[in-house]
Amino acid sequence: MEDADTIYRIPALLKETGLDDYVVEQFGMECNEADLSEWDSVVDAKLNPEHTINIAMVGKYMELLDAYKSLIEAIDHAGLKNRAKVKIEYIDSEIIERDGCSILEGKDAILVPGGFGQRGVEGKIRTVQFARENKIPYLGICLGMQSAVIEFARNVCGLSDAHSTEFANATSAPVVGLITEWTTASGETEERSEDSDLGGTMRLGGQECRLTEGSLSAQAYGSETIVERHRHRYEVNNNYLEVLEKNGLRIAGRSMDGSLVEVVEVVDHPWFVACQFHPEFTSTPRDGHGLFTSFIGAAKKQAGIEK
Repeated sequence: MEDADTIYRIPALLKETGLDDYVVEQFGMECNEADLSEWDSVVDAKLNPEHTINIAMVGKYMELLDAYKSLIEAIDHAGLKNRAKVKIEYIDSEIIERDGCSILEGKDAILVPGGFGQRGVEGKIRTVQFARENKIPYLGICLGMQSAVIEFARNVCGLSDAHSTEFANATSAPVVGLITEWTTASGETEERSEDSDLGGTMRLGGQECRLTEGSLSAQAYGSETIVERHRHRYEVNNNYLEVLEKNGLRIAGRSMDGSLVEVVEVVDHPWFVACQFHPEFTSTPRDGHGLFTSFIGAAKKQAGIEK
């Protein structure tokens, strides 16, 4: 394969060599001429962006960015849909813990991805607070969603000891915790305990979610019923939903049986969405993903590119 200025040009280059006709001929098939107009649009958007925006990704594995490869690609896809080049600054959350949030100033949007273990969690929580208080578009994924719930509980609801039992088992306000029993997508009951195998009791795979009518998430997806993939053990504690909602945290998505929180949004904020699942896995270069496209669109508004 010859070198190309973007990988998305490869389908057209292969077509120019007649490879598609050769494959069809070998299989004894008859096909219409290949229509690569969608790929042409992707290439054009990639090579001719109209804007540049700057976002911060605050995570725990910045020494190995392959850990976020799907997420980085989904952001790139969203940039294509917005005709924008997205520059990502990768920030270790421990730097936020040590030096504060000044490194986040001037960013058009902030994203906090998933992760496991206690290291760097307080940095993620402080990042959420900075995004919320300064009205910067925020997208939280998995632990990024749990961090958002913890931050909101602490600094808006007045639950100063709020935490996840994953990191502080003795917290007096366990707004995120390990649920002991839940129903899988196939209808089977699965049980967990603190002593259970960490991998074997994760909530995994595609799960249906019902989005709240009129929410930012429902608008981004263009649907109120979605399916996204999960990979986690801890959930938002339903015992705290009343106080969270009363203070302005919208529960924008729930599992189909209504028992698990899937998406939260801050009502008094231009664009603040955090989800328990991993939407990056269903993004594609031609179609993008509604949630990421909306997020980057909000970043453009933050940058003053669009009203």
